[in-house]
Amino acid sequence: MSTPSETPKPEPLSRRQISLLLVSVWVISICGLVYELIIGTLSSYLLGSSVTHFSITIGSFLFAMGVGSYLSRFVQRDVLGVFVTVEVVTGICGGGAAALLMGIFAFTSYFYIAMFAAILIIGGCMGLEIPLLTRLVSERGPLKDHLAHILSVDYLGALIGSLLFPLVLLPVLGLLGTAFATGLLNLLVAGAVVAVFRDRLPSWRRSICLVGIAAVLLIAGLVRASSLSSFYERNLYSDRIVYSEQTSYQKIIMTRYKNDLRLFLDGSLQFSLLDEYRYHEALVHPAMSLATSPRRVLILGGGDGLAVRQVLKHETVQAITLVDIDPAVTRLGQDHHLLREANDNALSAPRVTIINADAFNHVAETNEYYDVILSDLPDPRNEALCKLYSGVFYQLLQRRLAPGGVIAVQATSPFFARHAYWSIVETIRQTGLAVTPFHVQVPSFGNWGFVLAAKAPLEPQNYAPTVPVKFLNAATFQAGLSFPADTAKIEVNISTLDRTAVLSYYEAASRNWR
Repeated sequence: MSTPSETPKPEPLSRRQISLLLVSVWVISICGLVYELIIGTLSSYLLGSSVTHFSITIGSFLFAMGVGSYLSRFVQRDVLGVFVTVEVVTGICGGGAAALLMGIFAFTSYFYIAMFAAILIIGGCMGLEIPLLTRLVSERGPLKDHLAHILSVDYLGALIGSLLFPLVLLPVLGLLGTAFATGLLNLLVAGAVVAVFRDRLPSWRRSICLVGIAAVLLIAGLVRASSLSSFYERNLYSDRIVYSEQTSYQKIIMTRYKNDLRLFLDGSLQFSLLDEYRYHEALVHPAMSLATSPRRVLILGGGDGLAVRQVLKHETVQAITLVDIDPAVTRLGQDHHLLREANDNALSAPRVTIINADAFNHVAETNEYYDVILSDLPDPRNEALCKLYSGVFYQLLQRRLAPGGVIAVQATSPFFARHAYWSIVETIRQTGLAVTPFHVQVPSFGNWGFVLAAKAPLEPQNYAPTVPVKFLNAATFQAGLSFPADTAKIEVNISTLDRTAVLSYYEAASRNWR
């Protein structure tokens, strides 16, 4: 018989309750991993340097989780009630994080402050969750057995979250929609726990109301995610957005103002219709003119079809292979009426074969030889792209180059990113290829650099366009072979897969001109 001062012990947890708690561990581990990926992806998309921002995000999350785990020791009573509250806070903060951070980036200069605040709150709540659930589960039996179950389920959830994010959630829901949907999963856990453990929660009605209000807010956000994203993007881009899509690889934005059509990939301008012919004539026609017999052409990148349009002007060309990793970009170039009009429906030409694959892997695996290889790839602004500016990649291009063939590489700006440009030149040179650097003026980009490369020294003075051009005549090309003092060659390191010097140079230049 107990004395009046004794507190009655709660009934042991049933198997059904234990199962729910283990499922809760699984779900919240998925949610936690997705939140990390959302913030890492968003910061990389907005600010570049994916390794830097993912490292900062993961490290900060782990620190915040450690703080949350430590704070869990101060929870002495109503562990279930605290857990439900933590889930609601996690759902609201995590679900709204992407929308909040994108809005802050669009309208203020306090992105990093907001990012670290969001990580601290979400990560702290994540750090609280597992210790609280462990204490609840351990009521039924030995801690060592239940802890093993909890950790194994937790790690499994992290694996599933890491697969779901790039393969399903991001391409289907986008960043904002994924965040709102993930927040709803946290609320689903909170609601299920309240329903199953109602007899252990003295304030279960208040908890249900809290979960319901939070769910209504997140559902509204999920429904309006596309509109909200468009609203923010309109403030990030000066012209009217006519196309927007989040793919597994990148964010695609196309804008239009009067006669100017612009394409952005992850916020980086790919072309402006007003002057893209300057860029694409410089990329294509010197290589085509200086190649001995330009019949087979490989284009890496260039899914918009504008480089293909220039190549098709050459009647000697029998086959063009376009390799672009993102099928959404090549589909846009084929199907969107504005882009199809801009590229003269080039991607539907009989001589063109489209392959959606990683350029590095394709060049490594193909057995084909090409008379002209055009590297129309995005700037080396992150680690994933830097392998396409490495010595190994240029060695692979050299192997696929037919006798008398020419490679042309877009190599960023020798003015805005001087070290990066000459690093690309020297990286190509160290493979044994003879290089011819040159630059042209593209108003949308500024002073822009290219590199011609071949197995034997080229004679650039022999360049003469054999097809109609609007810009790059012989005199303009010859002028581009000379570099003024502020863009002239400097001492730089070459770029390898292990040491991506070009990325360091490019990031330093971006900070100087941001």
